[in-house]
Amino acid sequence: MTTGESPGEGLTEVTDAEELTELIGEPLAHTRNKARASLHEVDRQWLARSPLCLVATSAADGSCDVSPKGDPAGNLALVLDDTTLALPERPGNKRMDGFRNILANPRVGLIFLVPGRGDTLRVNGRARILREAPFFGRMTVRGHRPKLALLVETEEVFYHCSKAFLRSRAWDPESWDPGALPSRARIAKAVERPDDALSELEAYYGPSYAERLYAG
Repeated sequence: MTTGESPGEGLTEVTDAEELTELIGEPLAHTRNKARASLHEVDRQWLARSPLCLVATSAADGSCDVSPKGDPAGNLALVLDDTTLALPERPGNKRMDGFRNILANPRVGLIFLVPGRGDTLRVNGRARILREAPFFGRMTVRGHRPKLALLVETEEVFYHCSKAFLRSRAWDPESWDPGALPSRARIAKAVERPDDALSELEAYYGPSYAERLYAG
């Protein structure tokens, strides 16, 4: 939303943790202490049902990236033991922003979502990029065996409440209005590929796009 005001006017900044606590308050004991270092059986059930994960990374200079990872539920995260899981890398735009960050700073934050559920599973830990492992064959989907996988050693595991999803009504179909925004092809034409014909972009992002999801 644009207000017409200068973004530098009238700002009162919070500059230390004490002030932050004064404004927000202290968490309840069960909230403060809910993080675990290893995966519970309930976590394994959640991971088996999650088709979508957001992977947050940070480079050595502090710049950040969040990348969505998606697969059919049951194929997104392979649990190897109580403190280790792996996410296969699928064909994408080849930027590899998150992977490049991990090469410099291995710490990652993961949010696993289940459609229709407001709560989310959070996993923080240290990651390594693998180009081969004995379990790669178990991560094959629609004939695609990953060339890379993200191996995550868990340090913190906990659940986050539903308030953000309840406020946003993200899973409520009555709140959806995807047609209110330009199509993916029109966005690409406007900000990414201005020299390409709109008809070519519409064909590229058309029905065949979903058929190429696992094509290298």
